[in-house]
Amino acid sequence: MRFYVDTSVWGGYFDKEFTAWTVPFIEQAQAGLFTIVLSDIVVAELQDAPEPVRLLPTTIPTSSLELVNINSEQLTLADHYVDEGALTPKFRSDARHIAITTVLRLDTLVSWNFKHMANFFRIKQYNSINLKFGYQTIDIRTPKEVTYASDTE
Repeated sequence: MRFYVDTSVWGGYFDKEFTAWTVPFIEQAQAGLFTIVLSDIVVAELQDAPEPVRLLPTTIPTSSLELVNINSEQLTLADHYVDEGALTPKFRSDARHIAITTVLRLDTLVSWNFKHMANFFRIKQYNSINLKFGYQTIDIRTPKEVTYASDTE
């Protein structure tokens, strides 16, 4: 499995509201149960985060981490999300996360962003736009939904 992990998840590791699900998700990535795709967009967004959040991606083994840079195809698709009204220009970076996930055909985008990403109605909009422009549908989930259950649960 290859998961695109947006900025909210890295911050969620240290946020009391999200830590119960984010910590096991990150621990499973550290154990190599799946690959985390980290984009230059997320790296840039993390630059203003507190140091523990900024450094958290470095705890993922390189064998379980895929670094990617946004490309022109992804930028164009992100613009379609904005032009089609799924997101406003103010949230273009969210559109870029979604476009990277789509173009790379990743298994899912993992996010705690309920307003713009992990939102049933928004996902329907993104998928409608994806189909209109010749892309496959995507899946967006929270860490809670993509964490393997332990045998003790």
